[in-house]
Amino acid sequence: MAKQLERKHPLAVRWLHWINFPLLTVMIWSGILIYWANQVYSVRLFGYELFKFFPQWFYDFLNIPYRLAEGMQLHFFFMWFFAVNGLTYIIYTIVSGEWRALVPIPASFKRAPLVALHDAHIVKKLPPQGKYNDAQRIAYTAIILMGAASVITGLAIYKPTQLSWLTTLLGGYEWARWEHFWLMIGYVVFFVVHIFQVAMAGWSNFRSMITGYDIVEAVEPPTQTETAVAEEVPA
Repeated sequence: MAKQLERKHPLAVRWLHWINFPLLTVMIWSGILIYWANQVYSVRLFGYELFKFFPQWFYDFLNIPYRLAEGMQLHFFFMWFFAVNGLTYIIYTIVSGEWRALVPIPASFKRAPLVALHDAHIVKKLPPQGKYNDAQRIAYTAIILMGAASVITGLAIYKPTQLSWLTTLLGGYEWARWEHFWLMIGYVVFFVVHIFQVAMAGWSNFRSMITGYDIVEAVEPPTQTETAVAEEVPA
């Protein structure tokens, strides 16, 4: 069967995607450096602490302790690039119309579990999909909303006095910081799942995010006999 190139990802989407990856990595890393100075969060069950974010061995292994100033410098510098890159992506998807393939539709929430079952090889038939399947639509839209929430909560704890109205709206400084922290945990979870899905999808899917094109089966033009038969069939 012949192959052909199919345009999949526009240049702007690819650039903004790959720029965002190191930016978000730096933001997470520097955020952990800042968090170490006052690590107050843990997972508790019936009043007992199951584990803390993050255990001491985690800091020792990555040589994180005593680097608060470095973390703040990196975080406060790169946050503007992160915000601008995210805003540029949102504007581009709206202007170009790419949002139509990205934003979930009502049926997406019904079909997304079927996509997950298909990826787990429990269900054989994949629900109808366009450029992105329904699970991807929900996940990618959610990560955009999380990015916006990170900027908002970040500003609230960065300038709690100047932006007191925003900090108050988010429930106060402690709540804003708590929300900002769990958004970071959400990014890490998304990273792990996203990389796993890319690996499962294969090299072709990864290559398309670099080159913008995917290699698909060529659609052969109808033969003269098929064309003649089609013309004889009444409408």
